[in-house]
Amino acid sequence: MTQILPHRLWLGHAGDGRDFPQLFDAGIQASVQLAAEEPVIQAPRELIYVRIPLLDGPGNRAESLTLATRTVAALLTLRVPTLVCCGAGMSRSPCIAAAALAMTSGEPPGEVLRRIGEHRPCDVSPSLWNEVVDLTAPRPI
Repeated sequence: MTQILPHRLWLGHAGDGRDFPQLFDAGIQASVQLAAEEPVIQAPRELIYVRIPLLDGPGNRAESLTLATRTVAALLTLRVPTLVCCGAGMSRSPCIAAAALAMTSGEPPGEVLRRIGEHRPCDVSPSLWNEVVDLTAPRPI
């Protein structure tokens, strides 16, 4: 589990999302689980738990990708210490986190993803990344 400083955002794998003592020791108050193949976590009642099952590649519903990105962006905006986790923590988590950080900061998503990759291993699925970036790009009115 890696904190993306200076934000109250951590990225991790599925095991991190089930390690409640570690989450509480880090001050994490919300967990966003993105792995479709992982079982639902039985979170303690004091932890905000959101599960948005995503595939690690193409074929995700646009609504699910948008919900994942906007949920993480909302938690960032509210400054809720949040873990974003997926199967191995190397594709869906950094992808959605980068898009959410870009959404809240106005920075280019690719630049945010590059910075995340400087702090932890990333192996983002290109097709997933392209779908997320396309959905979060500003649209002319």
